[in-house]
Amino acid sequence: MFSQASRKAIFRGASLLKTRTMATAVRDSSLPKEYGGVYTVTLIPGDGIGKEITDSVKAIFKADNVPVKWETIEMSGLNEDQASTKKQIDEAVRSLKRNKVGLKGITYTPRDQFHRSLNVALRKELDIYASLVLIKNLPGVPSKMKDVDFVLVRENTEGEYSGLEHQSVPGVVESLKIMTRYKTQRVARFAFDFAKSNGRKQVTAIHKANIMKLGDGLFRRTVKEIGAAEYPDIDVNDLIVDNASMQAVSRPQQFDVMVTPNMYGAILSNIGAALVGGPGIVPGGNFGREYAVFEPGCRHVGLDIKGKNEANPTAMILSAAMMLRHLGLEERADRISKAAYDVLAERKAVTKDIGGSASTTAFTQAVIDKLQSL
Repeated sequence: MFSQASRKAIFRGASLLKTRTMATAVRDSSLPKEYGGVYTVTLIPGDGIGKEITDSVKAIFKADNVPVKWETIEMSGLNEDQASTKKQIDEAVRSLKRNKVGLKGITYTPRDQFHRSLNVALRKELDIYASLVLIKNLPGVPSKMKDVDFVLVRENTEGEYSGLEHQSVPGVVESLKIMTRYKTQRVARFAFDFAKSNGRKQVTAIHKANIMKLGDGLFRRTVKEIGAAEYPDIDVNDLIVDNASMQAVSRPQQFDVMVTPNMYGAILSNIGAALVGGPGIVPGGNFGREYAVFEPGCRHVGLDIKGKNEANPTAMILSAAMMLRHLGLEERADRISKAAYDVLAERKAVTKDIGGSASTTAFTQAVIDKLQSL
């Protein structure tokens, strides 16, 4: 799908800890344009703790003179006005089409039947089809498991999130799960390309083909066919999703790259976050042919701690570092990642969720102070 020359590193997951990096494939034509040495990036703070943790990134970038200019777009799932919500989505889409890259907090999704997920809508509008989430132990972060280092590649645009539901008769609802060969092929190639670019040796297809024999059977079969035909140097296997969930909490070290349909990836990313210290430390990015949007990999809004200045901004900071790698600003990404890892390792200014007492702003300032000493 993409040429070897156009593969761009987007995240060096603590280069001091391991030599293996995170990378993906993008076309040169899809990279944002640099004007006067500065990249314009769409910033969508989102709901809950979104503003606090994106403000953390803005402060760090400003302190380190990162050549990024923000175009801030407000998009909230808490808006009751449907016309206003549609306008916000349209504005975000236009901004991302201009800038080609964005940094995003999570928007709230109401549980009633009248409000659609803005997160899903944005991915579908821009065909941002592959979600990439790193599940990895970080220095100084208490965790239930050690030596965890696997990657989730999640199909973002179909499956259980197709949004096609209707009530046949009162009390009977049909919800359609759409699986296509084309979309499975491209997310499979993304996963294998990622594995090949990063020295990872195995891709595991997650499915429920023993029950959903046609839909999940197509996913399982297609991933294995792509692996055997196009990536013979990478081992490919498969696991039923319930078994994969059990294996993830009992022996997560066996996994390298997992490729999943939409809902299974959402479940496994939360399981993975619990293994390594929680949603506040898991970075992520979403990729299509033309656009990339970076956001915390474990998509928690954090409404309960909004405005309390206690949110952990690490996941957003590391997601922003992924974004810098996507832009080709690898040295900047290295510096910011190293500063964040050093602050975590020292444990003098860490947030409540990982056993500390520091505020969001105190953690941010500690990262800025560490940058000044590098």
